[in-house]
Amino acid sequence: MATEIERKFLVRDDGWQALIIKSTAIRQGYLSSNAKATVRVRSRDDREAFLTLKGAVHGRSRAEYEYEIPVGDGRELLLMAEPHVLEKQRHLVPWGGLTWEVDVFGGRHQGLIIAEVELESEDQHVQIPDWIGREVTHDDRYYNASLSRAEGPPAE
Repeated sequence: MATEIERKFLVRDDGWQALIIKSTAIRQGYLSSNAKATVRVRSRDDREAFLTLKGAVHGRSRAEYEYEIPVGDGRELLLMAEPHVLEKQRHLVPWGGLTWEVDVFGGRHQGLIIAEVELESEDQHVQIPDWIGREVTHDDRYYNASLSRAEGPPAE
């Protein structure tokens, strides 16, 4: 079984911007989402598309299966997912031996910036950068599937 283990944080300042090694425009939509499973379609730079199935979260882990699909199919599936579509710029930022994904949201979530780091194990030590704020790993308001249904960023 494929497993995703990650921690998620709010970003408190722009100290990460000088460290960016790659940026990608992402559109992702949710075709189905419930407590047991989520089905997502994602487009990257409108050149690649993926269908992803994720299981329920257990601790910091969840089952994850991702499959590349034709870009045209991705566009059609994103239309099917409306209005549950997110737009964001993903920036890859190396820090402490890991690559952080810093997502800068656009559209109705303008101003929201979330950093995620994928881990090899739930108890893996993570060096937290100075530009990281509050951890939101277990706050389901910050799950992308939840954000896709919200009118704007969660109120603090």
